[in-house]
Amino acid sequence: MADENASLRPERILELSERLSAVAGEKIGEIAYVNRSAKMLAINALIVAARAGEAGRGFAIVAEEFKTISTQIDVVAAALESQVRADLDELTKIGGAILGHLRGQRLVDLALNAIEIIDRNLYERTCDVRWWATDSAVVDCVAAPSREASTYASQRLKVILDAYTVYLDLWIADTSGRVIASGRPDKYPGARTASVAETDWFRKAMRTRSGDDFAVCDIERVKALNDAPVATYATAIRAGGQANGKVLGVLGVHFDWRPQAQAVVDGVRLTDEEKARSRVLLLDQNHRVLASSDGKGVLEETFKLDTTSGDMGSYAEGARTIGYALTPGYETYEGMGWYGCLVQTSEEQKPAATFRPAVTTAPVAKLSAA
Repeated sequence: MADENASLRPERILELSERLSAVAGEKIGEIAYVNRSAKMLAINALIVAARAGEAGRGFAIVAEEFKTISTQIDVVAAALESQVRADLDELTKIGGAILGHLRGQRLVDLALNAIEIIDRNLYERTCDVRWWATDSAVVDCVAAPSREASTYASQRLKVILDAYTVYLDLWIADTSGRVIASGRPDKYPGARTASVAETDWFRKAMRTRSGDDFAVCDIERVKALNDAPVATYATAIRAGGQANGKVLGVLGVHFDWRPQAQAVVDGVRLTDEEKARSRVLLLDQNHRVLASSDGKGVLEETFKLDTTSGDMGSYAEGARTIGYALTPGYETYEGMGWYGCLVQTSEEQKPAATFRPAVTTAPVAKLSAA
């Protein structure tokens, strides 16, 4: 089965074109070789016939006809060479175009799949934060602040964290932006005295219109979480846990970005051979690298992505083929304008097939002795 699958690779188009070119060149060269030998024999026959005089006249006619046939074979071989060369050049050109299209489309499909997995994953985070913000322990912590209420809320957050391992921590902040409870105060003690009043996620959550809304910001490193890169989702905590209740504070959930995103880019379905010459990327709306299969440039590199083809597309850039797809969103999650992207270097190819008839040196036919 493995051999059968290997034979169905698009690259086989060019491989077969190369092989056909070599075989055709070799066989036409052999025709030329045989024909040159035949010509020399015809010349020898004419010489012998001439010396035989009247007795060799009939033989001379046959030899002359054989020479004429050899000349005609030369014409046919030359025409065949010309036509085969043209057809093989066109076949190579078409094969290369088909191969480029198939490779590009496959990369687009893989890029779309990667960003869709991220979208589905992050959609669940929007559901989590809106649900947990209605938990009575979370609401009571900001509705009637006290040490006991904060302690109990922290315990509840820890229970959630023990079940949802994709989060680094969960924070409850009052309306002034002061964190009053967290799920892992021992592991991240910086959260105990943190103020999130100036963070985008806190300010956006405070402005949400109802408990059905949420806030999310780009991936960033959070000092209080040991400088880990996180995706923070937040929503307002409202009186009575009601969707239209008064805003009492904010719940922020810090999604552990690095391992989750790395699992996505590493999980793209490439063969081992393809992985060695491919780079899988997740990019934000400004094409900043959010995750990379080679682990390089995360949150530092800006990849020069050409999106002139639209939301999805592929293009060649030297020896590289680049395929990308814009986030389509998932359910009620519209996405952040992020991209899935694959960069693949072409397989090491021989030069495009060029028809060259084989040159075979024919032994020089010896003329008969005078």
